[in-house]
Amino acid sequence: MSLDPRTKLLLLLLFAVVVMLTPGLPILGAETALVVLGIVALGFFRAWLRFLRAIIVLAAILFAFYFWTLSLDAAGIGVLRLLASVSAFFFFFQLTAPEDLGNALVKSGVPYPFAFVLITAMQFAPVLARQAHDVFDAQRARGIRLEPDVASVRNIPALLAPLLVQAFTLAEQMAEALEARGFGSPHRTFVREYRLRAMDFAAALAGVTASAMIILLMH
Repeated sequence: MSLDPRTKLLLLLLFAVVVMLTPGLPILGAETALVVLGIVALGFFRAWLRFLRAIIVLAAILFAFYFWTLSLDAAGIGVLRLLASVSAFFFFFQLTAPEDLGNALVKSGVPYPFAFVLITAMQFAPVLARQAHDVFDAQRARGIRLEPDVASVRNIPALLAPLLVQAFTLAEQMAEALEARGFGSPHRTFVREYRLRAMDFAAALAGVTASAMIILLMH
């Protein structure tokens, strides 16, 4: 029996707090290794490596900034915090469908429009990323220079214009689908019932207790 999405979200947030409050490299390394072991154990390692490509530049910038302004240890801590946090969020969304998280939040009293915006952003961000990649390849095939340099700045509209057209088309199609399904109806039902069980309360209590103990021991 799997945990409720709300319980998983609580455990994720507790882990993120612990990571942000961890002061040393060894403990941060152990926390990161724990997440990576979970990812490997459940067979998400290749998907995780592809996911990490998106944050390589951000990690490099963060490392350089901390190294330049503080020290090498601070740079290592900053990068490990980033790696542990984004890996934990990756792990969470591999185990939790966005629609399940949104519906569970609605059951807890979160307004449906807010939950819908949240799950829609999570579901369609990869779609827009793939569309941007396709537009990029198509424009380069036509001989339009889109390299990351100053000379390519004048060609940015050639990338943004088709992408904006596709985004607006997608938004219009979504709006029509939502209207057809009665988005504004006050009477909403769910295929699955979301209830907190004894396992969820036990996991939440264990997570809170463990997080509090770790933070107290570190400080």
